[in-house]
Formats: sequence, C-alpha cells, structure tokens
Amino acid sequence: MSNTWSDRFDEGLNPFIERFNASISFDICLIEEDLDGSIAHAKMLGLQGVITSDEAKQITKGLDQIKSEALAGTFKPEITDEDIHYSIERRLIELIGSLGKKLHTGRSRNDQVGTDIRLWLRKHIDYIDQDLQRFQRSLLQLAGDNVNTLIPGYTHLQRAQPVSLAHHLLAYIEMAERDRNRLSDVRKRVNISPLGSAALAGTSVPINRQYTAKELEFDCIYANSLDAVSDRDFAVEFVAAASLIMVHLSRISEEIILWASEEFAFIKLTDRCATGSSLMPQKKNPDVPELVRGKSGRVFGHLQGLLTMIKGLPLAYNKDLQEDKEAIFDTVKTLRDSLQATSILLEEGLIFCPDRLLDAVSSDFSNATDVADYLVAKGVAFREAYQLVGRIVKYCLNAGILLKDVDLQRWKDFNPLFEADLFDKIAPMQVVKSRLSQGGTGFDRVREELQIWQKKLNK
Repeated sequence: MSNTWSDRFDEGLNPFIERFNASISFDICLIEEDLDGSIAHAKMLGLQGVITSDEAKQITKGLDQIKSEALAGTFKPEITDEDIHYSIERRLIELIGSLGKKLHTGRSRNDQVGTDIRLWLRKHIDYIDQDLQRFQRSLLQLAGDNVNTLIPGYTHLQRAQPVSLAHHLLAYIEMAERDRNRLSDVRKRVNISPLGSAALAGTSVPINRQYTAKELEFDCIYANSLDAVSDRDFAVEFVAAASLIMVHLSRISEEIILWASEEFAFIKLTDRCATGSSLMPQKKNPDVPELVRGKSGRVFGHLQGLLTMIKGLPLAYNKDLQEDKEAIFDTVKTLRDSLQATSILLEEGLIFCPDRLLDAVSSDFSNATDVADYLVAKGVAFREAYQLVGRIVKYCLNAGILLKDVDLQRWKDFNPLFEADLFDKIAPMQVVKSRLSQGGTGFDRVREELQIWQKKLNK
C-alpha cells in the first residue's frame, strides 16, 4: 500500500495497521459506482482538454474492461489496495500502463468516495421503495378480503371499539406511504454531486463539475467543497428513515405475534413461515415477526452510531467517515430482508380466524360508546349519557352479563328513552357500520379507501 502514497513516505504500514486501515473488505460493494464515476470523470477530463480525447477513450476502455471483469467475478482486489478506489486504479495501470495514472487528475478519494456512496444509496433507495410497495400490496390484498371481518380495536392494549380488519390493515399502508414519502425526500439530498470538490478546497485543474453531475444523473452539485466532502447528513437521514420503517415493521410484527398466541387466537400460522421447537413437539413459533422485531434494534444502533461518528468532526474530511459505509450497507440489507420477510408472511404465512374474531368483538363492552351515542341522538348531553352508561356497565359487571343481555325493561329503568331498536344499534356489525366519519372504520369508508389505494398502487 505504501506504493499508493507520495515519496514523502519511506516505509510501509505495520501489517496490522494496514489491515485496520483498509476498507476493501466492505467498500468493494461500491465497485460499480466507482467505475461509473471514474468513467464520467475521464470523459470530462477529455472534453476539458486536461487529457487528450484519445487518452480519455483509452482510460474509459480500460474501466469498461474492469467492469466486465467485476461482473465475471475475475476482478480480485487485494488487501494491500486499501480500498476499492486504489484497487481499480491499480488494475487500470496494469491494463493501459502509466496512462492510468492520469485518471485521478482533479479529484481526491474524498470526493470520489462521497460520489460512490451517494450513487449506491440512491439506487438502493429505489429498490427499497419497490419493497415498500410490495408490502403495501400484500396488506391491500388482505384488507380487500376482510372488509366485513371484525377485530377488536385496542387502546392501552385494552378492548376499546370494534373495527373492520381491513381498516386495521389500511393503517399500516398509510404508515408505509409516509415511509415512501420520507425516502423520496431523503433521495433529493442524496442526489447531489460532490465530485470535483477534490480533497476539500476544489482544484486548479479546469474541470467541469456540471458535466459529471449530469452524466451521473445527479440533480445538482454541492456549492461548497468543504461541505461536499464532509457531509454525511444524508446518511443519517437515510438510516433515520429506515429506522422508522423498522418501527412500523416491528409494530405489525408485535401484533402478529400476539394474534398468533393461544390467548388471542386471531390467526393461525402456516407451515411456510413458522418453525417448531426442538423440545416441545406441539409448538409453532412466529420466528419471522420475532426476527423482524429484533432486527429493528440493529438499525436503530446504526443510527446512533452515525450520529456519534459525525457529532465532533471538524471540517473537512476525516477518516472517521469510513465508518459510514458498513452502517449504511447493513441498514439496507437488514431493511430489505425485513420488508421481504414481512411481505411473504402476509402473503402466505398467516390465516385469519373470522369466527374467533367475531366472538371476540361480541363478548366485551366495546359497544358502550354506542349506547351513549344512542342517547345523544335523542337529545341527551354526551357527558350525561357517558355517566349513565358507566353505571349500566357497572351493573352488567356485577350481574355477570353483557350489554346485549340486559332486557328492555331494565334499560328503560335506567332511562325511558331506550327503545327496542337499541339492540340493533349495539350489535358489532352495526357498531362498525355506523362509523362513517371521514377516515373512520365504517364499511363504506373502508371500501372507498381500498379503491383509492388500489388506484395508487396500480400506477
């Protein structure tokens, strides 16, 4: 590796420090992006007359050959290359001779790696958006099949009010849409070119930064060279957005784990997405949602690591920034794996139990608010009705019965405004059907939302 430094150095690195310093073991992931950036840079140098047109063509041809070797698996970086940038430059010099040494004119590894990581992350943000769309479609299919399926709605993990199962699933589609919007916003700040900022101060070489930005499909360039080489805000933003996606995946995972328990028994796990116990033959374990729930902490850790890494860095580039790559790479892999696993789980890993769900919403007091609303419709002030229904619920609890079991005369004893139509009003299906406020769980509103999402996701 000492061959890569100037004649300022007399000795090579200590072998352990050489390995400690190297990033080739993980930044080899950036090989395609590094080659694309180098090709754009070489073309620009030729157009600007920094090198001749023929030299630019030879360099570009050599880089294209390295790209072919990489695709064929015959390109073999060495630990002594330190990083993917030097590895490519070394191979280019092997292929075209000393002309390859001209490629690095007018740039530094600082702006080079900044360009590479942005190109790589931009591509993977687009992949993640596709993964999120699949997740949404998986939820939408389940929701479409379960508009009239009821499920208890909870607050504080206590039975609150019954809702349409489709309405419950649509909530996660909304979360995923916010995730997509956040990623789209992050992508704008990822898609800014630092190339040509050189080490920190720009360069005296007559380069054209706008040309390379256009070639690499960046939206614009960094206006300040110091900021360009030291900015990792986009990495923090991305991992923060990824952390929120993992939060949402963890939340639905937690619900699936609860629903699969014998205490809830709202779903059955299929053999396609569940495992057994090495000791207890009767067990069927929800490993997929448990793993997703656990992996969320891994991504959160990367976010904390990135924030800590940059919090005390003076301008401009510091070697600390080498630590951004593994955090980003692992976040992308963990997130994409978790999205895919959850989508498969929704598509083929669970079966809802409608009868059990209907029994659940029929055996509690989650229709109590509807009794109060019944009186409100007859002119009783809500707070007065609320207090009365509280007393009725207390009566039922002491008697060991539900609201539906109270006979009409007893209702009238509480308030003469109660009539026989009350029993229809507090039936679970009617309770859900009546929630017709915008955004509510009423069946008509849910069907409207399903149509909206079908149009969105079919674009």
